[in-house]
Amino acid sequence: MAKKEQSFEASMDRLQEIVSLLEENDIPLDEAINLFEEGLKLVKECDTKLKGFESKIEEIKQKSEEDDD
Repeated sequence: MAKKEQSFEASMDRLQEIVSLLEENDIPLDEAINLFEEGLKLVKECDTKLKGFESKIEEIKQKSEEDDD
């Protein structure tokens, strides 16, 4: 079964939670590594989503400029 994609905001919330857990320095190393790996995946997903949002905004701006002509 495919994993349902989280919203950008949910991904950022989880990433902040991971950062907080890692900053506490009181979790076992294995868990810290797993959290770090999850965090890297979330960063990549968020980056991809942001690039998609930027592309969409550019499309909207270009369409708006074409409509104004």
